[in-house]
Amino acid sequence: MGKALVVTGPRQLAYETYDDPPLKPDEVRIQTLYSGISAGTEMSQYRGTSPYMNKRWDETNRLYLPSDVPSWTYPVPNIGYEEVGQVVEVGAAVSDIPVGARVFGAWWHRTHHVANADYVRPRLLPPGAEEIFGIFNHIGAVALNGVHDGRIRIGETVAVFGLGTLGQIVAQAARASGARVIAVDVLDTRLEMAKRLGADMVMNPKRVSVAEEIKRITAVHGADVVFEVAGSTVALNEAIRAAAYSARVVAMGFYQGEAHGLYLGEELHHNRVNVVGSQISGVDPELKYRWDKLRLSQTAVRLQADGVLNLKPLITHRAPFDRAVELFELIDRAPEQVVQAVIEF
Repeated sequence: MGKALVVTGPRQLAYETYDDPPLKPDEVRIQTLYSGISAGTEMSQYRGTSPYMNKRWDETNRLYLPSDVPSWTYPVPNIGYEEVGQVVEVGAAVSDIPVGARVFGAWWHRTHHVANADYVRPRLLPPGAEEIFGIFNHIGAVALNGVHDGRIRIGETVAVFGLGTLGQIVAQAARASGARVIAVDVLDTRLEMAKRLGADMVMNPKRVSVAEEIKRITAVHGADVVFEVAGSTVALNEAIRAAAYSARVVAMGFYQGEAHGLYLGEELHHNRVNVVGSQISGVDPELKYRWDKLRLSQTAVRLQADGVLNLKPLITHRAPFDRAVELFELIDRAPEQVVQAVIEF
């Protein structure tokens, strides 16, 4: 029997057992080693604030529609999508995946997972890579997808608003792309982390008018590309203000509820600012023939193994699986204290 963490109601978690069935010939059994907690999507499920839990997503028309039966209802069993594990058993027809192989992917916060060998082969960790790198396979893919949407050119000035896990990865990836990176957050601890991990300069909106300061240091030009990663419409408004004329703002945050503090008739209108929504379900249309979610995940893991991205320092909290509830409660109660939380199995 396996054991899984599920959301049974708003801010309610429980452990459930599930069958760990015999393997089919083309399957492998994975024992989970680590699982990362998403402070965005997962916490919206935990809190009950996700639009999927209040409306119905019409896949055909790609519209959220009012409904008495929303797309997601409690209990939510599929919580968790940043996992890394070890192959502990292989099916009779699997000869090229050894027991002990380490694999990354998405299979929820659970002790074991059975996967088809075709799923596992492209998700094996690079030789010599630390196992913990695997938990960044999904959030790293989201970050790289956003950076691609930004279309950064070497030598440009990039501003990143919001320095949680996603924003920290975006900042590192933007700098690796040849940009001068300005990291923005209201928390000094996150600014210090970004500076330590390579940001060229940092700004706290509590102490400085960020848009005005960015205009000043760029000789009134403004930032060439701005990423809003906090999920705050107030931050999105300031990101638009900080952008150069006809520049691009990549909105990556998971905005929930009605927008406030967003003045679309001001800089957005007068400066021809281009706001692009970036979400992992799709890539930049110009890249769709070469990039997909799998390649983004593979690249996020490989860039860590190659030393281009340094993501391990983003892990601020860990807890064993039987105490995972404590991590969710901490993120909900004091999100400013946590960057990346990891469940250990």
